[in-house]
Amino acid sequence: MAENSRTATEIRAARREALRDLLRPQGLDALLVTDLLNIRYLTGFTGSNAALLVHADDDDRTLFCTDGRYTTQAAAEVPDLERVLGRASAVTLLARAAAKAKDYARTGFESQYVSVEQHAVFVEAADDVELHRAPGLVERLRAVKDETEVEALRRACAAADRALADLIEHGGLRAGRTEREVARDLENRMLDHGSEGRSFTSIVAAGANSAIPHHRPADTPLAAGDFVKLDFGATVDGYHSDMTRTVVLGTAADWQRELYELVLRAQAAGRAAVVPGAEVAAVDGAARDVIVAAGRGEEFSHGLGHGVGLQIHEAPSLAATGAGTLSAGMAVTVEPGVYLAGRGGVRIEDTLVVREGTPELLTLTSKELVVV
Repeated sequence: MAENSRTATEIRAARREALRDLLRPQGLDALLVTDLLNIRYLTGFTGSNAALLVHADDDDRTLFCTDGRYTTQAAAEVPDLERVLGRASAVTLLARAAAKAKDYARTGFESQYVSVEQHAVFVEAADDVELHRAPGLVERLRAVKDETEVEALRRACAAADRALADLIEHGGLRAGRTEREVARDLENRMLDHGSEGRSFTSIVAAGANSAIPHHRPADTPLAAGDFVKLDFGATVDGYHSDMTRTVVLGTAADWQRELYELVLRAQAAGRAAVVPGAEVAAVDGAARDVIVAAGRGEEFSHGLGHGVGLQIHEAPSLAATGAGTLSAGMAVTVEPGVYLAGRGGVRIEDTLVVREGTPELLTLTSKELVVV
């Protein structure tokens, strides 16, 4: 069945089946999923309290639990699984598993999200069910996006593209406005273009502040001759976009054009390296080598990029210390930057999808230097 003809319920059932393929080789009878984003990925549920017990054989013994506040919502969002009510959702499901311990004898849990205190409660509730650490299984699936996820990412990126275009066209980037005012304006324009909300706290960094990689907008006014770095994103159906553009107010000085061109060349090299099978460290190196060759290596102080999806930062990590390879369908950012302390900095960032051949570019705003 073609993916675009499948219903959302069918797509999520297929995701759970893919998860089962990861459980069986580990000798697990089930996986207790407690992370809400992982639960959303596997069921479509968007509430604030839930747990999911995915059986390794089939969905007939897969259980979903939430509390009474979400009875109606859960029926609409999770129509294809047995639904259980319980305020302590994970404990409720473990008690159900304990009542049929032979079916759930070896149950994994998302140990990266469970505290020591929670684990003690889980062990007591599980009784004869053996609990085993099983971190990162759902995240492994989430790293490769299906086409429904890519479409949500496209729409999120489009909302951000249009918001920035509006901001520039209507004079939103001008001397005298503060970083905080620009950030608020940009975020409101993303909402106007279909965003559910910002992906993260938007970065608007003017003048010397643009040399701070993760500067938080303040009451600093924009001034003629400033670099203004804008790092921002929209969300659609829970999926995040991420884009950075750096502009100049007034007239660009020679040093600004040179710095911008360096980062632009590095970004192009990084994007060209985004191919299936590429080592993530090698993708980082493709961009970093351009900056190192220009004598600016120490001023590129972060990794090249990261995965995006239901979280703004998720696997894979494109960094010199990263491990693993890219696969077709992964959504990643490529965002080199060079930061001259006390003077100004440039970052250029796109969101892309790894494809056979050329990656699909989702953030379509021009990367030519804009002087406003």
